[in-house]
Amino acid sequence: MLLKRTNIEEKLIRLKNDEKVSQAILEEVQKILTADSECQKRIEKNISGRQDNTVNAFDFDLLETDRIYHLDQIKKTCIDYRLRFLNSKYFKGEIPPEAISKIKRLEQEHNIEVKGFKIIAPSKLFKLEDKDDPLLFVPIGNDYFYLIHKWGNDLHPLRKWLMWPFKGIVNLTLVTLLVSYLVTTLVPEGLFSKNSSTAEFWIIFFFMFKCIASVVIFYGFALGKNFNPAIWNSKYFNA
Repeated sequence: MLLKRTNIEEKLIRLKNDEKVSQAILEEVQKILTADSECQKRIEKNISGRQDNTVNAFDFDLLETDRIYHLDQIKKTCIDYRLRFLNSKYFKGEIPPEAISKIKRLEQEHNIEVKGFKIIAPSKLFKLEDKDDPLLFVPIGNDYFYLIHKWGNDLHPLRKWLMWPFKGIVNLTLVTLLVSYLVTTLVPEGLFSKNSSTAEFWIIFFFMFKCIASVVIFYGFALGKNFNPAIWNSKYFNA
């Protein structure tokens, strides 16, 4: 059996062609990576930029209906838990890679450039003008918003009740009255007179109420605090 002679020219040509294929693959991969990098930079720029009154032309058949929320639902949640719903340009935390990936996928599926990002988060996570659980939304029209991604830690289970006093002046007054009553019951009998009486109890209660109410009012004015309905969509620190 005779072995076929080796043609060096053929070997060189084959090696050259293989290198061309490899180079073409590398160039294609580089193009994909470059395009992906440019897409990510564009998305990050859109998130950090101001884009008011933006409506994204989504294909509603491709959206998940359980991720669509009306502005009234968002407002009520923000008021109940003392959160803010603001333009993403004010957000001082980091947008996780998972959120960027979901935005890319949305843009590919709907063949649009997503804009107008908004975030629900506690005040401390925003750069307000004078780490908890942010949610990233985009507007889809008629005061409806689409939830893209949620990250971070969940809120404290008692946050809604802890923030209840800040929903309005009536709530705050009721809590102040309750705290004043509880503090009054802790005052030892006979501290101010030998004989305790109902009149003495209510006098002490009135005194406690004035003291606690003064502290609450001073705290509110000194730190520029306001009630939940007034701050849920305000970009100002002392709104």
